[in-house]
Amino acid sequence: MDRTRVMRELETLRVWGETAVGWDAKTPVNETVDEHGNPFPSKPGFGVPDPRAPKRRVYDDEDVRRLREHLREHNGIRGLEICDPSEVKRAARIFHRDGFVVVRDLLDAEHLANFREGSAQALRDILSVPGVGERKYMTESGRLPHRYSYGTASASRQMLHEQVWASMVDLPTTTPILTEIFGSPDYFVLGAGGDLCLPGAVEYQHLHMDVGESHHISKARLATAEAIGVELRTEDAKDAAAGDSGELAQATRRQIVDFTPAVVTINFAMCDLTWENGPIRQIPGSHAWRMPPVPPEDEPEWMRLSTLVGAPAGAGVFRDNRAWHGATPNLSREIRSLPNVEYGASWLPGNGAGRKTMPHEVWETLTPHAQHLCRRIKAEPDVWPPGAGVMHPLGAERRAAAARMGGGGRQPGSPGG
Repeated sequence: MDRTRVMRELETLRVWGETAVGWDAKTPVNETVDEHGNPFPSKPGFGVPDPRAPKRRVYDDEDVRRLREHLREHNGIRGLEICDPSEVKRAARIFHRDGFVVVRDLLDAEHLANFREGSAQALRDILSVPGVGERKYMTESGRLPHRYSYGTASASRQMLHEQVWASMVDLPTTTPILTEIFGSPDYFVLGAGGDLCLPGAVEYQHLHMDVGESHHISKARLATAEAIGVELRTEDAKDAAAGDSGELAQATRRQIVDFTPAVVTINFAMCDLTWENGPIRQIPGSHAWRMPPVPPEDEPEWMRLSTLVGAPAGAGVFRDNRAWHGATPNLSREIRSLPNVEYGASWLPGNGAGRKTMPHEVWETLTPHAQHLCRRIKAEPDVWPPGAGVMHPLGAERRAAAARMGGGGRQPGSPGG
């Protein structure tokens, strides 16, 4: 592989519009690598193979053309509802109903430009690592080719050391909706990262959920349910074994669990999500299901096509992290990037015990509300989070970088350094 040509491509990389990045025919379909970059490990991790993927990673391959035409005709949720930022209550209703909601214009022109540049720079760092053999890029450990996660590719496991990610924590377009969903302004930031797929990511990512459901209803979770309008009903005396037990009715318990997510993520669209460029797919109502996601070989076609086609650049999808979702083939010539911020409910235990991945100097630049939201993950003054600032696709290299910086020293070139 001509590394000079690859590096020239990376210099002009951007996460919207056509790019020369991607479409590496030398990278086998469904290939995964281990933490050291060895192909096809015995335990593929998150890189679950797609049995229906095209056989070659070539733009004009016959299988790719056939899939492209199928997606052109069928891809996307029919009648996808997209809210305006001012429609706070409507957005929250759709979120609680479906497990996700798309809201346009979350980012103004300045925020979108900044997030695009930050996303592109992080991706340049990841793709600058040479691939194995003749491959253009090193695949991220445990993932399918041409798919990367900003969060897991960071040696700190988060991106909150980057000012552009931190500046998205508290926006006038997102905070009111989050407050409505959580029933309180007292939620908090868990982390930030996001995912992306290069052109030529021909495989479907398996359906998965990011967090499970404990079904435990604490007093704090009960109070949250009341705050968002859940009517608390007790067991009817005639249905209880020994009269009115005073216990919550089963239907009420179910509603409390369904309407009080532990984690909500906002993924921001850096480009328009089209039928062709790998739009994220969300399965409506799956946040309330009590079964594991179906494996790729059993996934019905309607789920593969249940994508957010039509979400414009600058929009975001608020996701209940219990909902089934997954990435889809990017058969275009455009990078699909969805950086994110992750939030936790106020009733989650361990408040103040999160990993300290945001430098104090970055925290000081935030709004008062954003500072409150980041109370769990702020590092102490003059302590740089181990691994922050190092992006690498291989797990072993990330761990080594974090270990080298484990003493809490300042990362070279970091703020104040």
